[in-house]
Amino acid sequence: MQKLIRAAVVGYGNIGKYTLETLESSPDFEIAGVVRRSSSSVSPELQNYKVVTSINDLHNVDVAILCTPTRNVEKYAIECLSAGINTVDSFDIHSKILELRNSLNEYAVKNGAVSIISAGWDPGSDSVIRTLMEAMAPKGITYTNFGPGMSMGHTVAVKAIDGVKAALSMTIPTGTGVHRRMVYIELEDGYNFQEVSQSIKADDYFAHDETHVFQVDDVEALKDMGHGVLMERKGASGETQNQQFKFDMRINNPALTAQVLVSAARATLRQSPGAYTMIEIPVVDLLPGEKEMWIKKLV
Repeated sequence: MQKLIRAAVVGYGNIGKYTLETLESSPDFEIAGVVRRSSSSVSPELQNYKVVTSINDLHNVDVAILCTPTRNVEKYAIECLSAGINTVDSFDIHSKILELRNSLNEYAVKNGAVSIISAGWDPGSDSVIRTLMEAMAPKGITYTNFGPGMSMGHTVAVKAIDGVKAALSMTIPTGTGVHRRMVYIELEDGYNFQEVSQSIKADDYFAHDETHVFQVDDVEALKDMGHGVLMERKGASGETQNQQFKFDMRINNPALTAQVLVSAARATLRQSPGAYTMIEIPVVDLLPGEKEMWIKKLV
């Protein structure tokens, strides 16, 4: 019988909850525990698991699944990798992915561990599809159109702004890879809406897109975790032009992120020490069981 992969869930927000659920339904994993900021109040669904405040309080962890805000990923990844624990994360600031990969690679190699970064659905599984499209038509243009839907990374970024009590950031595609950000916030007492709005628009998550900020009474009344993507490429295969590809999906955002994270966690045990993005690992390594079974089924 194959040894189960012992995974720790680090962070227990929306993605953390779906990750725990995904691990429970994955026959090749067992849950080593959950790392939270506080272990004093444990919700009912965590009663059967060890809940701690540090990864060092868990034993025999093969891989830590980092379900933390993007801007905290590097700190937690370095802590785990330094202890020889593999990591996966859904870091989603596209312009800083290579920088993070280079940083974590140093710690991973030094400690004989593996880190797969930006392993959500975009960046992540969508990145793999974009790579395949590029290989199929090397000359051309790919447009990635997100939404309409709730962006978890953008929503978390808004919540971190001073004066924001609660937030929702919606991504609205306007076509050809251009997006509009619709941000809804509840304001903390004593803060000026216009000043908070300007702070949001100046944040890296929003500075490059058309962004509209609205003050509302109840953010929860607006929330829907549905999201989606439409990727289109038009290009040339060899000298033959007008090759057109399209990939379209509609999803529950945190559920798909969690599934990709768990699949990438499995793949960490099949790589040499170092840090990787998803386009660098064999896709078959994301799947459970023997490669031969998948070759027979999928090729």
